[in-house]
Amino acid sequence: MSAQTEILKQQIPLDLGHRNALGRDDFMVAGNNQDAVAWMDLWPEWPAPCLVLYGPIASGKTHLGAVWAERTEAMCVKAADINETMIRDIAEMKHHVIIEDSDNLIGNIVGEKGLFHLYNIFKEEKRSFLLTLKEPPVRRSFALPDLASRLRAAPSVAIREPDEDLIAALLVKHFNDRQLRVGVDVLNYIVPRIERSFEAVSDLVEHADQMAMIEKRKISIPLMRVILNQ
Repeated sequence: MSAQTEILKQQIPLDLGHRNALGRDDFMVAGNNQDAVAWMDLWPEWPAPCLVLYGPIASGKTHLGAVWAERTEAMCVKAADINETMIRDIAEMKHHVIIEDSDNLIGNIVGEKGLFHLYNIFKEEKRSFLLTLKEPPVRRSFALPDLASRLRAAPSVAIREPDEDLIAALLVKHFNDRQLRVGVDVLNYIVPRIERSFEAVSDLVEHADQMAMIEKRKISIPLMRVILNQ
């Protein structure tokens, strides 16, 4: 375990409290996401109408998008809602836009036509949209060659899997968001044993919260041992 992680956890208060989970101050800038943060800060000097933000589930794409939306007054649209009518509505609203969870649009001719139309409108009107995906466009198979060429040429930036230091910080944040009291000893127990992924941290904290509530127990090493061994 690194000295930086140990110092971080020694500074963690036993009562973690509660705070807003989606503000700029709540977003943890680390080696795995600093390039993505730099691209958000670069706006409005993006070289294309679209920026693709990609990374694994629960990696912070939604959070970083919310930070960008607050700065730009962008509206958030779920990819599942994209259709011809929605594209017209977006065009009329004159907002910048975030399109979240867009993976199912790629390879879907109807969805791709909507994105292509949106791209062209935003290029003409000098507006921006943020597209979130699990993988970059260069690794995806498109149904519409024109859209493929545009998105593959657009800037793409990753949020990568976390290192040990970030795992510790993420555990603090997730427990904090649920207003759960967690001791430093519990965090020291979890960090070397948990899978190093955002999804694993989110799932573990959710499971711990549910089990502690059902069994009327506090978050402790014995409780975490049971969860981690399942």
